[in-house]
Amino acid sequence: MQIRIPEFSGVEPGVPSLNAKPNERVRLKEQTDAFEAIILKMLLDKSIQGNDPLLPKDPGREIYQSMMNGERSKQLSGAFGYSELLFNYLVEKRA
Repeated sequence: MQIRIPEFSGVEPGVPSLNAKPNERVRLKEQTDAFEAIILKMLLDKSIQGNDPLLPKDPGREIYQSMMNGERSKQLSGAFGYSELLFNYLVEKRA
């Protein structure tokens, strides 16, 4: 099974240094938040596989569940700390 998340495909190569322009650091933070959102979506997809009364079993249930988990993961990204850890690591590694 392949996992394809097109809304997060805009990852750009290159890590700014500590003396980088503020807009480069903002772009890196956005990318690390997007990476955290991917991790959270995979976690939600695996953990929420039960019967949900709001989403009855029908042919489109998996699609709606995946869309809902995608939106939840975007809203939660940046709040779990993975993004901050990755951001700090990449900036320090580049310095």
